[in-house]
Amino acid sequence: MRVVVQRTKEASCEVEGKIVGSISEGLLLLVGFTEGDTIDNIQELAQKVIHLRIFDDENGIMNKNILEDSNRKILSISQFTLYADTKKGNRPSYLQALNGKEASILYEKWNEELRKYISVETGIFGSNMQIHFTNDGPVTILLER
Repeated sequence: MRVVVQRTKEASCEVEGKIVGSISEGLLLLVGFTEGDTIDNIQELAQKVIHLRIFDDENGIMNKNILEDSNRKILSISQFTLYADTKKGNRPSYLQALNGKEASILYEKWNEELRKYISVETGIFGSNMQIHFTNDGPVTILLER
């Protein structure tokens, strides 16, 4: 399981010209799954995401997590391309990405786990999505289990 965490001032997901998920300040999460990913991986990474101290405190130091401000939210986007393999040639292989049916189930469980703690908006699994956001900092962190 891989999660790209991006601190954002605003983020939205558009599908077929319609906004399907939108947040103001918070985190944009791009999440991908591979064979062998489990509920334990989901729970562990969800805890890591919500406790990451990447928001500024009153002294401008990244010392606060997303839960410390009730206005912050998460926009969670499924992204199988996080498992692109480019070792051979110029065309990425996605053989390491989990198949759509199983990945969809894990993606729903991922969002359910996050929603236990914070408001979560999403894209639409398997859709062609346009993601618009302003990376704050920029702060981008890769988590993997």
